[in-house]
Amino acid sequence: MADPIHHISDTRPVIRQLDDAAINRIAAGEVVERPASAVKELVENALDSGATRVEISQAQGGKSLIRVTDNGCGMTPQDLPLALSRHATSKIDGSDLLNIHSFGFRGEALPSLGAVGRLTIQSRAAGHDAAEITVAGGDMSAPRPTALSAGTVVTLRDLFYATPARLKFMRSDRAETQAIADVVKRLAMAEPSVGFTLRDVTGGGEGRVTFRADPEQGDLFDALHRRLARVLGAEFAENAIKIDASREALRMTGYAALPTYSRGAAVAQYLFVNGRPVRDKMLTGALRAAYHDLLSRDRHPAAVLFLTCDPTLVDVNVHPAKSEVRFRDPALARGLIVSGLRHALAEEGHRASSTVAGATLGAFRPEATAPGQAPRVYQMDRPGPASRAMAYQAQAPLTGAPLSQSPGFADLQAGYSARVEPDDLIAPMADHPGHEPQPDTPLSAPLGAARAQIHENYIIAQTEDGLVIVDQHAAHERLVYEKLKTQQAERGVAAQALLIPEIVELSDGDRGALLDAAEDLAALGLVIEEFGGSAVAVREVPAILGAVDARALLLDVLDELSDQGSSMTIRGRIDAILSRVACHGSIRSGRRMRAEEMNALLREMEATPHSGQCNHGRPTYVKLQLADIERLFGRT
Repeated sequence: MADPIHHISDTRPVIRQLDDAAINRIAAGEVVERPASAVKELVENALDSGATRVEISQAQGGKSLIRVTDNGCGMTPQDLPLALSRHATSKIDGSDLLNIHSFGFRGEALPSLGAVGRLTIQSRAAGHDAAEITVAGGDMSAPRPTALSAGTVVTLRDLFYATPARLKFMRSDRAETQAIADVVKRLAMAEPSVGFTLRDVTGGGEGRVTFRADPEQGDLFDALHRRLARVLGAEFAENAIKIDASREALRMTGYAALPTYSRGAAVAQYLFVNGRPVRDKMLTGALRAAYHDLLSRDRHPAAVLFLTCDPTLVDVNVHPAKSEVRFRDPALARGLIVSGLRHALAEEGHRASSTVAGATLGAFRPEATAPGQAPRVYQMDRPGPASRAMAYQAQAPLTGAPLSQSPGFADLQAGYSARVEPDDLIAPMADHPGHEPQPDTPLSAPLGAARAQIHENYIIAQTEDGLVIVDQHAAHERLVYEKLKTQQAERGVAAQALLIPEIVELSDGDRGALLDAAEDLAALGLVIEEFGGSAVAVREVPAILGAVDARALLLDVLDELSDQGSSMTIRGRIDAILSRVACHGSIRSGRRMRAEEMNALLREMEATPHSGQCNHGRPTYVKLQLADIERLFGRT
């Protein structure tokens, strides 16, 4: 065991002032955690300078080279030495540290980088000559003339050469390169009007472009949508819904993916506060809460959200890397995220992710071809009159005879696993001669008209341009669940009084946190009161939970309060019970449904929010386009 008093010395310690080199190296340990941190600071400086194009080059994951080139306003030769001085900045005057409108404001990044690496800055401001200054291990040179048309070029070589111990904590070149790409993409999402280029110059020369995003034009949402399609892919852009919500002085914009477009990890969640990329537990917890009954526990939502407010309402100076923020009213921010996302998702109704249909089509396997051989092209033969007559005669039922005695396809009737509904129950086909589609025609409805039921579990519906396959149990389970939630919201959560209140001993801090949240908990049926000392008395619990361990429930609530600032434990347990009730009360697999029942289910799905996915986040239906189906059969 370690000596408990190993820090005590026989001699009295002497307080001494550290030199500037040591101070900057300590600051670098906070600000520059890895090469990606250096890229973040340098690119943010470029954006603060008003640049419309930023090019980033890196070698060996940024360990040997990082170069950031921009076309911003530049610096004068007189400003260069000051830019490398600690706590020197042009972005604030120091009078108000809350009214911050820029990415950077501390003036720590450049001197910190110069203390642990070999830093060179070339810059030219309008109306001034270009100049260059270098600093290596904290030793700064005098500014000297250089050749540069405009903007600034910052080159950082041999990061952490002055602190070799830090190099031992670096990850592989591949991992550091990926971290740099992630930083650049986050900043590219924050600034759609700015062009970004990322190069890997590990082999020397111009290297290869690993990421490029040209400046986007148009309004806020159009430009952002195109930028997200470039950064996150077309699938995200196709399956994301526009978010625009406000509450008091806070506004939330961006795009959030449908629940059926979910991820296996929280890797597609990007949050920005006043344009600054942040990783904040409270905000990500609110995002998760918004999807809490739309996804299973092992799936995660995908979203890009921007929170905008007056800079004085949020403190960005609470983390060395400025990656966390603190709102003056955290409950307001959390409430906006949860309610804004829930409302936007509800407005989408039955919509499901297009990737569901893509995965379905991908499951069909085309005819195998030899390696290097082109796919087979089918010749669509047109039968002559005689061939058609023979085919019709073979398929036609006998006049006056039961269908079971008819030749042709009727001989296969015993092998049918589906029931086909009569055509008179369904609207005429859109391409029938002389037929004009009507707005109220079932085929024109989003989920079409029911044509058949197969395996007593799947409804086949026809639309004007394709077909829909519906999982009847999953769909009806969601419909029942939404009805139960609506009924409970109207009537409130019924509480059950305990005959003998349960006394729970807590620490003073936990007791205070629970009592602060007592009003919100009471709305969910959990009523607690002070009981003297550090104890609380549980007098009522939600009736729907039945027998409950009050102490365990309170501890679960406390864990969420301390981690996220609010608790979804009780709400989650209530919703879980409603989900189980919905499961037992819904149409079971194996039940045969009549045509009117199937069509009624389709119409109700179209009118019910979140009906595109079941209570576990799985899709309730798959929609296939006719063009895709024809492609499977070689018709196009």
